[in-house]
Formats: sequence, C-alpha cells, structure tokens
Amino acid sequence: MAVVTQYVVVRDGEEKMTFTTKAEADAHDKMLDMVDELLPLLERSETITDEKQIEDLAFFLAREREQVLIALGAKRPAKKKAPKSAEVMKNEKAAEDEAA
Repeated sequence: MAVVTQYVVVRDGEEKMTFTTKAEADAHDKMLDMVDELLPLLERSETITDEKQIEDLAFFLAREREQVLIALGAKRPAKKKAPKSAEVMKNEKAAEDEAA
C-alpha cells in the first residue's frame, strides 16, 4: 500500500484543487486571493457586465500578475541573458582544457 500526500486548496468549505506539493497549493491559494481582490474592482467597470467574463478576466490577470506589474511600471522585466557567442564558448573550452 502506498502513502500519498496531497495538498487541497479549500475555499468557503469547497475543495478547489488538489496538488502534490505545498508550494503549488500555496501558489494557487495566493492566486485565488488575488482573484477575490480583483473581482470587486472589475465589477465596477461598465465595459464588462457578464459575470463569467469578469471572473475569467480576474483569473487571467491573477495568473499573469508578473506581466501586469511590468505593464503598470511596478516591476521591471527580467533581463534576458544574451546567448554566449561562439568565441566566448571557444575561450571557455580552451580554459577548461588547460586546467585539465
């Protein structure tokens, strides 16, 4: 018999999702917290009146929070590492060969 540990996100007495790691469950719970905060804001909008669309938009914004923060100027985008040139890789290889 195997023992399986599961982490269940429960909201208002209702099971929302089950995860295999605590970190995943915590991340999902945090996302649901964001959705709860976004819903009243989006409901005040006169551009979207359909409740399902408002909820879908709240979930989308919560999932894409990093990009939303960047778009709002609250966070800088992560710098992408430039790919190493062939010359740099050649020099690193030569240095490794000399050390060996």
